[in-house]
Formats: sequence, C-alpha cells, structure tokens
Amino acid sequence: MFQKSPQSPRVARLLAGTASAIILAVALCSCQTAGLSDMSDVTGSLGEKADAKRSADPRRDVELAAERFKANPKDAEAALQYGKALRASGQRSQAVAVLEQATISHPGNKALLAGYGRALADNGNFQQAFEVLGRAHSPEAPDWRILSAQGATLDQLGRFEEARQYYASALRIVPNEPSVLSNLGLSYVLSKDLPKAEETLRRAYEQAPADPRVRANLALTVGLQGRFAEAEKTVRADLPPDEAAANVTQLKRLLSRKEGGRAEGEKLPIAAAGRAN
Repeated sequence: MFQKSPQSPRVARLLAGTASAIILAVALCSCQTAGLSDMSDVTGSLGEKADAKRSADPRRDVELAAERFKANPKDAEAALQYGKALRASGQRSQAVAVLEQATISHPGNKALLAGYGRALADNGNFQQAFEVLGRAHSPEAPDWRILSAQGATLDQLGRFEEARQYYASALRIVPNEPSVLSNLGLSYVLSKDLPKAEETLRRAYEQAPADPRVRANLALTVGLQGRFAEAEKTVRADLPPDEAAANVTQLKRLLSRKEGGRAEGEKLPIAAAGRAN
C-alpha cells in the first residue's frame, strides 16, 4: 500500500469538497469524454460495445432517435436509443420520462431496465436507480457492468462498504477490469481513504494506461494528497500539447477549489470500459 501523505488543512478542505462532488459510473452511456478537459458527462458502462468517440452532433442524434421513437413508441429498442441520445445531450429528466414509460410497456426487458436505472442515477435518484438496476440483473447470469453500476449508486448514498461488495463481485467475474477498479478507487476517495484510492487507481492505470478517465482519476487522487507536480505529470503523459495544457488547467481548477465552491452540476471524470451503441 502507498504511504499516506500528511494532509495540510488546505488539502483536507479540498478533499471534503471534492469527494462530495464525485458522481460514479452507473451505465449504458452512448458517448465518451476525453478526460479532465471535459467534465459534463461522467459515466461508466453497462453497454455492449465500445464507441470510438463522442458523437459529433448530439442534438442531431436526439432528433433522429426522436423520429424513430415517435414512429413507433412501443418499440423497445427505439425507446432505449432515444433515452441514450437524450442522456448524451444532457436532457436527463426527459430520458427518465421516456425510459420509465418504456419499462412500463416492457417490464421484463432488462436492457430497458438498465437504461432506466442509468437515467435515474444521472438525475440524482440514486436509491431508485439501485432498485431498478437490481431488476435488470439476473443472479443466475451475473453481469459485471450492472454490479459495478449498483456499487456506484450505493457509493452516492454513502453506503461505501456495501458498494465495495458489489465491486468485489464484479471483479470476480472480470479480474482487474479497469472501469470497475476506477469506480472502486473513487469509492475510497469518497470515504477519504486516499492511500487506498491511489493503490486501487494505480492498478486500474496499469491495466489501461491510455484511458483518459483512469489517468484523470489517478491524477486527482495524487493531487488531493498534496503531490501536485506528480499529478500534473500524470495528466500530461503522452498527450498532445494542447490537450495536456487543457487537462492541467482543469486539474488545477479542481484542486484549487475552496470548500463549498464547486460550480453547480460539475462532476469528476470516471473510467468506462464498454460503450453502448
């Protein structure tokens, strides 16, 4: 385990403010962020495939998905894709409404339930999200993505030990999966165990050194322990100069934020392995 760095009062304040801001991964995202420089979408994965990059025009995606959905509102796949597009464009309440109605029409559709749970978590309805995600999961055919998502919602409810049981179950299915390790690392950040968070995030980084969110989470955790030069070096590694500079600027802004000074709606980046179509 890494040795715990002495925390100055300033770092302790930063940890208190930053930990309360973390939103963990919970499912079925149709887009991917670039890391620290893009803080608007903080998602994990219950998706089936990985998307190469964020859509160039999320609003157009919403329009196309809406057309398909309106042509046949009872089509479960159309509803799911519409919900994903709404989430990707930041229309979270609308995504909840669409997917809620779809699950009423298709109560046994686990993909819809997973999407609905993700939308609920996006909207801050963590307890309901946890319950819905449980309905999307089959113990006889466990899905590590849903287990990780359930852990993330429990972390948001402050139930850290329970959350880690779900991460442990996920890791028994996919040992060393970086997105699960990243969620677990941020769980330790939330409970203010920074040495354990760093140890876990370094394991994730070893598995996925090119994943911008794993890198960002590790840099943030290092920075919260007062090792700012090391954190800056981490977010710069192997990036073009413009991207590196943007990431460093964002990291400095996060680490310099005073207690209670977080901008409304701002979130921290987290890793995701799979991306839904």
